Amino acid sequence: MTHAAPLDPLAPQPLSHATALAAHFYTDASMPALDRRAIFDRGWQLIAHVCQLQGAGDHVVADFGGLPVIAVRGADGVIRVMHNVCRHRAGPIASCDGLAAKSLRCRYHGWTYTLDGTLRSAPEMGDAPDFEPSAIALPQLAVRTWQGLVFAAVDEAGAPPFEDFVAGIDARLGPTRGLERYGHHRRVGYDVACNWKVYVDNYLEGYHVPHIHPGLNKLLDYRSYVTETARWYSFQWSPLESGDGLYGDGDALYYWLWPNTMLNILPGRLQTNRVVPKGVDRCRVEFDFYYAPDDSAEGQARREADLGFSDEVQLEDLTICEDVQRGLASGSYQAGRLNPLRENAVHHFHELLRAVYRDAAQAQ
Repeated sequence: MTHAAPLDPLAPQPLSHATALAAHFYTDASMPALDRRAIFDRGWQLIAHVCQLQGAGDHVVADFGGLPVIAVRGADGVIRVMHNVCRHRAGPIASCDGLAAKSLRCRYHGWTYTLDGTLRSAPEMGDAPDFEPSAIALPQLAVRTWQGLVFAAVDEAGAPPFEDFVAGIDARLGPTRGLERYGHHRRVGYDVACNWKVYVDNYLEGYHVPHIHPGLNKLLDYRSYVTETARWYSFQWSPLESGDGLYGDGDALYYWLWPNTMLNILPGRLQTNRVVPKGVDRCRVEFDFYYAPDDSAEGQARREADLGFSDEVQLEDLTICEDVQRGLASGSYQAGRLNPLRENAVHHFHELLRAVYRDAAQAQ
């Protein structure tokens, strides 16, 4: 008896007959380095909302797939994103977000940089031969501000043109749902024992909502749940059925932007997610909550209720994601068939991944 040769796991697959990505792309120890080089360094990543960078010296730190970065508004009003790695011996320039810094000082040995990243002073280096502080600067990333959100790319030449990256989203949001009008409220982070792609897979489909999220399932109209894809993003949309005071009337709109940014938009609220790889079987998911200005007691109560409800949903998600990671690593799993109706955005994500991994394999 002859057997058909195994299918190439990286060959393009039509949605109608697509299977999920093979398990080793989530479990092989070589994947984090490949993902950093081929995906994260060559993509647009979210770092902040402009409301967090209003004044000179305001800064936000982030992890860009293993590269520490810092976004700073300079004295000239320009927002720059730079490596958060001192040029002396790799100490951190900043360890946390902050406001109104006059300069950027490495806490390891005190080397100090201006807000535009140029080295200003280095303790006890005055007599070092041929040492010129002004010739040393923090490497900078390409930066774009869109809808009040600050994105940056390590390798702009390798990243999609930014206009293509967000094409069509402005029209969908319309003038009444602009994201720049929100103000920052709180950040919540979760450490999850799964590959970053497992978490993205889970986000990209509402197929699991009736089974994993009883509270969310009551809020959304699953029968009317729609998922659409574009070149570099996908979005999920559902009317709200809550009828309560948490979100009011309207709809829920969930955007995923390649490779690791999510925008969860509900009436009066923007929540952003950043999925940060921390190893082949670990990631951190950072949520920032932004709200329309409302200092009333009712507004504060809604924000607290929203935070509580979000935490409930995320605990449900991270539990199933960790279970899936164990299943992928078990040796039992063979790539399963995707649901063409409910998992078209998962297929879209996997096709983007397959294309990247094909290119990386051909370049070797």
